[in-house]
This record gives sequence, C-alpha cells and structure tokens, in this order.
Amino acid sequence: MADETLDAKGLNCPLPILKAKKSLKGMSDGQTLEVLSTDPGSIADFQAFCRTTGNELLEHSVDGDIYKFLIKRVV
Repeated sequence: MADETLDAKGLNCPLPILKAKKSLKGMSDGQTLEVLSTDPGSIADFQAFCRTTGNELLEHSVDGDIYKFLIKRVV
C-alpha cells in the first residue's frame, strides 16, 4: 500500500508529472506514491521521469482506462 495517492485522472501531460514531482518533494526517502492517470502517454512519461530523477518506478499497471504507477522516493 502506498504512503500517498495522487489522483491525476483527467489531466494530460505534463500535469500528472508535475503534480507527482510536487508530491514526492514533500515525502521522505523510501516512501511511496501511487499515481492514478487516464493519459495513455503517462506510461512513457513516468518511466522517463523516474529514470531522470532517480526515483524508482516499482510497478505500473492498467485497469480499464486508468493507469496506475507506484513510485518510491529515492534521493
């Protein structure tokens, strides 16, 4: 279970990434953020975001038209 959940459904790039970045900034190292998105481009966006920021994308899945991401804050 994630420490926090960010509901970014209905938002298009780059808003889910920007909101996730803001949420992660307020979290402690090792905490996890679940992001819910409806933007199909968010899969590639969150993979690139985690690669460039050093945070860890623990998992991602699709449930209907909702994309779920679990990100671990690592800094």
